Amino acid sequence: QVQLVESGGGLVQAGGSLRLSCAASGRTLSSIVMGWFRQAPAKEREFVAAIRPYYTDYKDSMKGRLTLSRDNAKNTVYLQMNRLKPEDTAVYYCAAATSIAGGPKTVLHEYAYWGQGTQVTVSS
Repeated sequence: QVQLVESGGGLVQAGGSLRLSCAASGRTLSSIVMGWFRQAPAKEREFVAAIRPYYTDYKDSMKGRLTLSRDNAKNTVYLQMNRLKPEDTAVYYCAAATSIAGGPKTVLHEYAYWGQGTQVTVSS
């Protein structure tokens, strides 16, 4: 079992920055893949970024604005989002996949554990 708790969402103006955090318990970060997804109103949940041993993967359209990092001592991952746009408004979810084998994990069903989500609102 993996428990995930997100934090760091909020309201920010376009062009601003936010850092989301996801604290994991039950497994160490070195043994799992941690991902971020987002879901805007009336849209499907979509991949944003993921971190696995030695690799970090990002949604193509957001590359250059995102940095995903981890603190193994705190068992926490951080998603730094810069130059935010109104279209980035969504609920952001942290997720964990217990299998680290096989390439980037960008699909929802690859993740067995999910956090409760944190709202990010970007005003124009």
